Parts: sequence; C-alpha cells; structure tokens
Amino acid sequence: MDGYGIWIVLGGIALIIVWIIMIYNGLVALRQRANQSFADIDVQLKQRHDLIPNLVETVKGYAAHEKSTLDAVVQARNAALSAHGPAAQAQAENVLSGALRQLFALSEAYPDLKASANFQQLQRDLSDVENKLSAARRFFNNAVSELNAAIEAFPAVLFARSLGFTNREFFDVGDDQRKTLDTAPQVKF
Repeated sequence: MDGYGIWIVLGGIALIIVWIIMIYNGLVALRQRANQSFADIDVQLKQRHDLIPNLVETVKGYAAHEKSTLDAVVQARNAALSAHGPAAQAQAENVLSGALRQLFALSEAYPDLKASANFQQLQRDLSDVENKLSAARRFFNNAVSELNAAIEAFPAVLFARSLGFTNREFFDVGDDQRKTLDTAPQVKF
C-alpha cells in the first residue's frame, strides 16, 4: 500500500470516528433534554405539593369533621412526595388527584367554604399548577419519545446501549386518569 492508500484509510477511519462522535453527542443532548424536562415536572409537582397543606388547613377550618377526606389528601400527598421515577410518580399523583377531587367535592356541601376567598385562590393556584404540570408532562413524554427513537434508530442502535443509553419510561398517567388530567380543574364560584 502506498502513501496515498494509507491516507485514504486514515481519512475513512477519521470520518467514522467523527460520525460516531456526532451520534453520541446527539444522544447526550436528547438525554439531557429528557432529564431537564423531568426536572420541570418535579418543579410543578413541588408547587402542587406545597399548595396542598394550605388547602387542607383552609378546608379544616370549615369542615373539620371531614377528617377522613383530609387525612386521605395528606396521605396521598406524602406518598406522592416519596415516589421516585416516572411510573411511581404518575401512580402516586393519580391517587393524589383523586383525593383532591374528593376534597373539592366537599366545597359543594359547605357554602361558606366555597365562598371563602382563600379557598377560591387556592383552587385557582392549583388549577394553574395543574395546567403547567400537564404541559410539563407532554414536554417530558415528547423528549423521551425522541430519545427512545434515536436510541433505536440505525445507526445509533449499533452502539447506543454499549455507550450507556437506554430507553426511558414515559410519565404515563394511565387511561382512567388521562381524560381528567388533560383538562384543567374547573373553578366554580
């Protein structure tokens, strides 16, 4: 092999290395986007969880004898706080959403509670957080979809797993909760 042939082989190897680096960097960018979007969900969930004690205290002032409903909300919040990973968090948040629906249903039986400015503001704040949370979930699931597709697409599929890239799980709220969570809670006066 002459000097010209060696340069062609070295150039081919260099192109392959650059190509692998580009694919790797693209996968890293997609992974970071998925991580960042999951962090956005965590921020919204923290805001949601921070509103709940105030909501419980407000309801307690008007409907203190509804202890079982209030306890269910507190227990669901604590379970949601301790859940880790998209699947566990989604399941815990579904339980919390159900408990919150029961809590808001109490306002129908207590006109003074329903008319409370504090309760109304907390409902609006929670509704706003729910809207942001829904958007964050969609953004995360889109980022995960793009990452998973890139990992499974040729040529990345040849070496993505060996470089530490694995498919991520979606933040799936479940079929029974999907309709409820896709629409923001109604605030009625």
